[in-house]
Amino acid sequence: MGSVSRSSLDQKLAMAKRCSHEGVVAGTKAAMVATVASAIPTLASVRMIPWARSFLNPAAQALIVSSAAGAAYFIVADKTVLAAARKNSFKDAYPADIKA
Repeated sequence: MGSVSRSSLDQKLAMAKRCSHEGVVAGTKAAMVATVASAIPTLASVRMIPWARSFLNPAAQALIVSSAAGAAYFIVADKTVLAAARKNSFKDAYPADIKA
């Protein structure tokens, strides 16, 4: 294996940090949307449906909302990081004069 320059490693580290930050931002936005999208029907059903009023205590309601938010965060963050990594790997794979 050939030696790798310090600036090349620093550049790759900076790109990895930027990609992970993009994933965090996108995941947070998705989690906020999922929280609202799952909280409204959950709270409405607890108020209007007798079965839900009887069986969905506040802990169950919080579990429904938080699991939707957590799933949305991790799915979107993972997809964003993978898309950024794929885009950057293709950019480095081809010479500048060839369009991929």
